[in-house]
Amino acid sequence: MMNPPETDSDSPLRLTRLVALAAGQDDVKTDVQANHDNNQWWPTWITDYRMRMLVAGWSTRISYNMIGTYAGVVTQSARIGFDTLTRMPDAEVAALIQPLGLPAARIGYLRSLTAFLDSRDRDYLLEADATTVIANFANEVAHASYKVAQCSLLYARGYHCGIIPVDSGMISRLAPALGLSLSSGAIAHEQMRLYLETHADTHGDYYTRLRYEQRAVAFPARATPSWWLHLVLIYFKRRYLNQPHPRVCQQRPFCDQVMDCAHSPAMAMA
Repeated sequence: MMNPPETDSDSPLRLTRLVALAAGQDDVKTDVQANHDNNQWWPTWITDYRMRMLVAGWSTRISYNMIGTYAGVVTQSARIGFDTLTRMPDAEVAALIQPLGLPAARIGYLRSLTAFLDSRDRDYLLEADATTVIANFANEVAHASYKVAQCSLLYARGYHCGIIPVDSGMISRLAPALGLSLSSGAIAHEQMRLYLETHADTHGDYYTRLRYEQRAVAFPARATPSWWLHLVLIYFKRRYLNQPHPRVCQQRPFCDQVMDCAHSPAMAMA
């Protein structure tokens, strides 16, 4: 059984405060609204769950300013179709994905993913316990990881399936700010995912009310706001934590105020 992250007693409350504050920032709100109903990285028009798992894996190691290039490759690939892609020679696939870089790794992922999918039935992939599928995926698919497995399974099952993928910045930037102590290595992504998903379940009513108050986005009744929470956290991290924003608390873990506090450089210079 996976060990849960070590937390201080204030960590859940600190997270709810951060989410409420982050969701109210105009830039984060704009990002969430632009990506919630039809995500730029994983668009709704792709319906084949196998193609979804492929392009989610191909989205790794691509900077945000390359999203247009990535979208072009995704569109071409989806029009070709998953079955045709798997029959194409490596040289043809390499030419297709050349704009993304790392062609050998991405082709290796395609080939290994195909073998993984061939060895499992659709019900297992889309209905079985997510933690089990993610672990199998991370261990068996070449050039995958827990992070790639989380993203691939989320996109295959749909935005509102309850999975909250965790990227490296959420481990190195967000977790310390929340008072979370994670294991070293790739398993930290799973620890953080399970912590956030439990938090989304526990505080789902609060976040649903918050989302309604902001008139931000819609999601299915009975669905926990896990996708919304993921987007709020990922865009807050990108805009305020990757390059520490002068308004953000420099104390770790964050103080109760999170932003515009005595620990933020902007307030210190005021």
